[in-house]
Amino acid sequence: MYYETIFIVNPDVSKENTEKLTEKLIKRVEKAGGRIVKREYWGSRPLAYQIAKRKRGHYMLLVTDGESAAVQALEEELRLEERVIRFLTTRLQDLSDEPSPLLRRKPREEERKPTVEKKPEEPTGEKEETAPTEEAVGDVGS
Repeated sequence: MYYETIFIVNPDVSKENTEKLTEKLIKRVEKAGGRIVKREYWGSRPLAYQIAKRKRGHYMLLVTDGESAAVQALEEELRLEERVIRFLTTRLQDLSDEPSPLLRRKPREEERKPTVEKKPEEPTGEKEETAPTEEAVGDVGS
């Protein structure tokens, strides 16, 4: 059985310390008889709402294969860890080899860049009026 755990680490913690925390959690799962089959760092992202007066957090995804005892050990460690501000574990029926939808998205910089394509002007069938030249203006008054 596969279990997917997403946890959010306090944004004051560095990325390196988040990775060290993740390694600690992985060792705890392996000690309990499970194994990690997928691990993804989603980066520091804004939260949907404030949690513990924080507006951002480091998101991590761990997919565990094993008995429920391994997941219980992981959740116990997450509950006791002060740096983790929220976590959620769900059971998966099957495992996908593809990256999570969050990692498949384009980076934010690419999303913000407007793609401006200049289209050549097409004639609409109407004649455009042009401003009269100086010669034409001078001929009108005489």
